[in-house]
Amino acid sequence: MTAPLLTVDDLVVEYPGKGFRAQPFRALKGVSLDILPGETMGLVGESGSGKTTLGRAVLGLAPVSGGTVTYDGRDISHLGRAERRALSSEIQVVFQDPYSSLNPSMTIEQILAEPLTASGVAGSEARSRVRDLLDQVGLPSDARSRLPREFSGGQRQRIAIARALALRPKLIVCDEPVSALDLSTQARVLDLFIDIQNRTGVAYLFVTHDLAVVRHISHRVAVMYKGEIVETGPAERVTSRPEHPYTQRLFMAAPVPDPDRQEERRAARRALLASSAS
Repeated sequence: MTAPLLTVDDLVVEYPGKGFRAQPFRALKGVSLDILPGETMGLVGESGSGKTTLGRAVLGLAPVSGGTVTYDGRDISHLGRAERRALSSEIQVVFQDPYSSLNPSMTIEQILAEPLTASGVAGSEARSRVRDLLDQVGLPSDARSRLPREFSGGQRQRIAIARALALRPKLIVCDEPVSALDLSTQARVLDLFIDIQNRTGVAYLFVTHDLAVVRHISHRVAVMYKGEIVETGPAERVTSRPEHPYTQRLFMAAPVPDPDRQEERRAARRALLASSAS
């Protein structure tokens, strides 16, 4: 049996209360989940459910008040800044807004080469890797000399994905990465995520409020409600036969797009995941 790449066990995140004698706000209340190598765990819930806080805790951006986050057998719940920076070669992030996540004064080559040179990659090799990264995300090599403002939203998100891939991570936290895009662009970017996973074996923690998105991309789904995971399981089962009343309400309110095609894609991806784990 394949060991999990990431394990979140009984995780608690609390923030100080506002005002005199205010009680702390508990954003996560004993959350547990795991992600296998090469797997996409879809994390879905309404705004305020705690799903983004969980992603931030994995990245070291939210305070862990209890429980543990274990990556590849190592407890990373309370790493210092230097240790967290060293871990960035294995855990990366793609944020929601492709407009604000890229430095507007840097060329695309500078943006993509920055994590490479910071990790000690020589300039000539970094430039070669930048060309490879642009090719991976379907952008022309002449994009290197251009600025972010010269690209559409979908293209900027492709650049953000390329930056996340630069250090060849094993896990990418995707925090609502398509919610700022129009529907047709969303579909292309989601297919790009799937294609990259098929080629590289990277795992995703895919945070979203969009049920169509979680159906499209996930192997398994965890449903969050008020800081707790109320249901988890294979994407096919959770999205078609939910067991928890909250999940039933959540999924009944959303249409199922092209279910026959969705099932074909899920079957192909399950076969690919099984072959990579063996």
